[in-house]
Amino acid sequence: MKIVDKINKALDDDRCFWSFEYFPPKTQQGVMNLYDRIERMCKLGPLFIDVTWRWGGRSSDLTLELCSNSQTVYGVEANMHMTCTNTNFGLIKEALEKAKDQGVQNVLALRGDLPDGTVEFDPSVGEFKYATDLVKYIRSTYGGYFCIAVAGYPEGCQGPEDVEKDIQYLKEKQDAGADIVVTQLFYDVDNFMAWVAKCRQAGITMPILPGIMPIQNYGGFKRMTELCRIKVPQEIWDRLEPIKDDDQAVKDYGIEVAVEMISKMKAGGVRGFHFYTINLERSTRLVLEKLNFVPAVSEVRPLPWKPSLSEKRAGENVRPIFWRNHARSYIKRTEMWDEFPNGRWGDARSPAYGELIHGVQVRLPADQALRKWGTPESIDDVTGIFVRYCQGRLDSLPWSDTQLQAESTAIQDQLAQINGAGFLTINSQPSCNGAPSSDKVHGWGPSNGFVYKKAYLEFFVSPANMQALLRRLATAPTVTYYAVNKAGELFTNCAEDSPNAVTWGVFPGKEILQPTIVERVSFLAWKDEAFDFWNAWSKVYAEQGPASALLRGICSEWYLMNIVENNFQSQPESIFELFDGLGSQSKELIN
Repeated sequence: MKIVDKINKALDDDRCFWSFEYFPPKTQQGVMNLYDRIERMCKLGPLFIDVTWRWGGRSSDLTLELCSNSQTVYGVEANMHMTCTNTNFGLIKEALEKAKDQGVQNVLALRGDLPDGTVEFDPSVGEFKYATDLVKYIRSTYGGYFCIAVAGYPEGCQGPEDVEKDIQYLKEKQDAGADIVVTQLFYDVDNFMAWVAKCRQAGITMPILPGIMPIQNYGGFKRMTELCRIKVPQEIWDRLEPIKDDDQAVKDYGIEVAVEMISKMKAGGVRGFHFYTINLERSTRLVLEKLNFVPAVSEVRPLPWKPSLSEKRAGENVRPIFWRNHARSYIKRTEMWDEFPNGRWGDARSPAYGELIHGVQVRLPADQALRKWGTPESIDDVTGIFVRYCQGRLDSLPWSDTQLQAESTAIQDQLAQINGAGFLTINSQPSCNGAPSSDKVHGWGPSNGFVYKKAYLEFFVSPANMQALLRRLATAPTVTYYAVNKAGELFTNCAEDSPNAVTWGVFPGKEILQPTIVERVSFLAWKDEAFDFWNAWSKVYAEQGPASALLRGICSEWYLMNIVENNFQSQPESIFELFDGLGSQSKELIN
């Protein structure tokens, strides 16, 4: 979807909106970390994100990959930067064609400077001298397919003496087919508001989004403002001077400045705000929280999982619960499907799930993994890691890069108890009997609806503990389960392979939606990934060491099990009664 249409809808509703900018990292680990950050920050409800591209198109493939995956996996519209100065015309044409093929409809057309600051045009390298030339080419070649964003300079591209001239250039970009303006960062709100008024007087009608960059540290702020020739009010310098050597104090003040700037612009009628995140999360999140900029549940969670914006997956509204924390893997393993579940889950054997080409990996570098998880040398050590995660004392596990889902915090204590007994959970949801769709924890979907959930647990378990639990489950008629080891030995009490809906919603004027299911074929496909994380974790340690051997032993001997309490009217904690007295509870682990 073109972001100008989303912006105009928000403006028509007189609703505030925001967007985030990222840059392509230079290492593969950095790319993986950025994907995780984008996924987390999408929960803040950005209207879109955009991704820069290095001068001369040196990151064109990675920029497009980040944009395409953000739309397909995380369901957020992406805006692809494109610079034209001394960029080969063939590369620009190829990038635009690829963007169209992959469903990316938004481009930020820029002139771009060379690394040394020169802007001399070399006709032997590039076809376009100015951003206006690039806008004209995109519009004349692709018609209305792309939304074209352009840059605006409230303080002049090269300095204040250029302001009037730059406004004329901005009008030319609009006349050439540009749709929206994203401004360079600034800190003088009065000057920005005056500049917007001049743009309107010049006939510029495009939406104008102010660029906001929260201050992160004194040195970087000073260099950035000097490089971009940004005027900083003296009050800011005065406030920074006594704290300039205290990075945390500078960050906190930077948040305060951003909040004050946005509040002042909002009072002046501005509704959209573009954050230059520099690939950081905390400051942007805190600014939004302090402004009470919280998106509606229906915007952030149209389904319990984020729908893909890929045209191929349009209408997809059912997925297995197992990949809840691994959307990227699920998208990859199902990308060759001809159609995707809409309204009901079909037979996952036709077409089959794709294979795990590269296996799984622990997202943390080895040194960080060691600091976070230590060096486990016994089952109790491993159990302790899972318990601390459930208690919120660890923010990640190999199976999950983030803390417990908000809904699972309601069963946090019970999760810690069963993990302490040796049932190592990697996925869970409490039951829910008709919560409003607007509920901040359980809600999803359109307004004025109601959502329902069955209690669900997924965990690794030793063979002995599994057998004890199976005996208990034999007397629990409303509970269904699957258990499988790495070799594929399966235990289940499900007589049929039909899917079991564990989440559904009832909404005005719609059929009942059942977006999350448990199903045998999908579970067996997921188990390969789930067990592979033990081996990936083991590689953090010396291959012949006790920690590596322990984790590989769990991988080869234990079972992956899921259980569903089909009585959704039961209390959320009732599913845990099945575990009473089982396992080897260690009080030290949960205190």
